[in-house]
Amino acid sequence: MSKNLVITLALIAASALALGAFVVVAGGSAPSEGAAESAASPSAPAPEDLLVREDSHYLAEAPGAEVTVVEFLDFECEACRAQFPIMERLREDYDGRINLVIRYFPMPGHTNSETAATAVEAAARQGELEEMYIKMYETQEEWGESGESKAGEFEGFAEELGLDTERFAEDAADPATLDRVRADFDDGLALGVQGTPTIFVNGRQTDPMPSYGTLSAMIDRELS
Repeated sequence: MSKNLVITLALIAASALALGAFVVVAGGSAPSEGAAESAASPSAPAPEDLLVREDSHYLAEAPGAEVTVVEFLDFECEACRAQFPIMERLREDYDGRINLVIRYFPMPGHTNSETAATAVEAAARQGELEEMYIKMYETQEEWGESGESKAGEFEGFAEELGLDTERFAEDAADPATLDRVRADFDDGLALGVQGTPTIFVNGRQTDPMPSYGTLSAMIDRELS
């Protein structure tokens, strides 16, 4: 059993607690039943150039993949943490068959969401995106929902992961790193993203917080 799958099993129970925690930019509440039905209805795929950029981060990449899953996420969002084990299971089960892309969408109401995203981006500059991505969700209960900056704690994560901490601090403070995070956020807004997690399968937006069964069914249809 892989480490990621162990993490998946350890966190899967949290998903039930966050089903109503989908965070919305404008209202800060879960979508209504009607909104969920609307999101699930057939619609034209979202523009590819907004979904995936040349510098977008792949957690999984398969040459010639027929399916690309894109998640707009916020590392401080409890609903995203609940979605995380589902996405990890998806990544493992469809290894070598799909692309899985993550896009930053730090919610304005979270004190450390943008700081966490810049920390992940700084880690990505040292080739450790995946490790910091996982670390953020593993530790979210320790630092999330705080009213004060956790930048120092994130530097501690970098040290634990064996990163060059001086370079990490410089990259995290680099305005270009924040610009990179905000570029993802802007693409999300252009796509109509209103909350996190928001997930697209080959450009088609899923229900809020889709189950593993929903995602796998959508992927299987695209693969068939």
